[in-house]
Amino acid sequence: MKNILVTGGAGFIGSHLVDKLLAENDWKVFALDNFNEFYSPEIKRANIAEHLQNPNYTLLENDICDAESLQKIFAENKFDVIVHLAAWAGVRPSLMNPKLYTQVNVNGTLNLLDLAKEFGIKQFVFGSSSSVYGINSKIPFSEDDRIYQTISPYAATKAAGEFLCHTYSHLYDIRTICLRFFTVYGSRQRPDLAIHKFSKLIEGGKPIQMFGDGTTRRDYTFVDDIIQGVRAAIDYDKANYEVFNLGESQTIELRELIEVLEENLGKKAIIERKPMQPGDVPITFADISKAKELLGYNPTTKIREGIPKFVEWFLNGRQ
Repeated sequence: MKNILVTGGAGFIGSHLVDKLLAENDWKVFALDNFNEFYSPEIKRANIAEHLQNPNYTLLENDICDAESLQKIFAENKFDVIVHLAAWAGVRPSLMNPKLYTQVNVNGTLNLLDLAKEFGIKQFVFGSSSSVYGINSKIPFSEDDRIYQTISPYAATKAAGEFLCHTYSHLYDIRTICLRFFTVYGSRQRPDLAIHKFSKLIEGGKPIQMFGDGTTRRDYTFVDDIIQGVRAAIDYDKANYEVFNLGESQTIELRELIEVLEENLGKKAIIERKPMQPGDVPITFADISKAKELLGYNPTTKIREGIPKFVEWFLNGRQ
């Protein structure tokens, strides 16, 4: 069995990836998470409750910014692959505390790359974000587009992480694969993200804030499709450095998304209109032709199919 380290392994995407890896029964999975207070740590602990019963699973309660404790973990365990998903996430919160985002998302990533170099780990998968495209005017977004127009500290730290991955790939022969996630949703979605937050407010009869005129568009990607792409990246063995968009490659306006949620929740939203927020981009839209060709990536869940699945979890199974 191979050993794989999944940072952020108790979070939304990370815990789904751990589900997939454990089900394959070919991996010893080490999930590293610091259970910070960005949202309730109890949600993350519920995400991993079943994992703790699996003999091929080890939980590491550590911080990627703590280089000393990471050094000890790497010395005691021989990892074959690192999937680095741990991060301080969110565009708007990053405007309030850019230093924290830089410390975790840049320095924490650098700590892991340094350890991959030191311990000879040759496969490093990095969870990036569609936010790196910023105010890109070319639609859909392609991996070849320049990413020098970021408009939030969060986006800038993710772009910096990609640059570090390229540098370490070039200097130290580490295969690094950067995956740009496009607005992921599904069961276990973070409570601060739009679909989850809107559902909670609509269900509770409370107003939701709609920033702008409702015409901003997002490429919402169902978590099962994202995991398919991450899993393919773990096995990718061609170029030493690659960037892939992982999206659904379709967009929906914010006001239409709210209508779809209303239909599935069986309740009308109370809408409180607000001006556009600093750091928000007008559109995200993934060109996924490269991921299809090189990873065999094939997303199958359109938004009108994924929202009912999310709502079912939200109403019946969420913690």
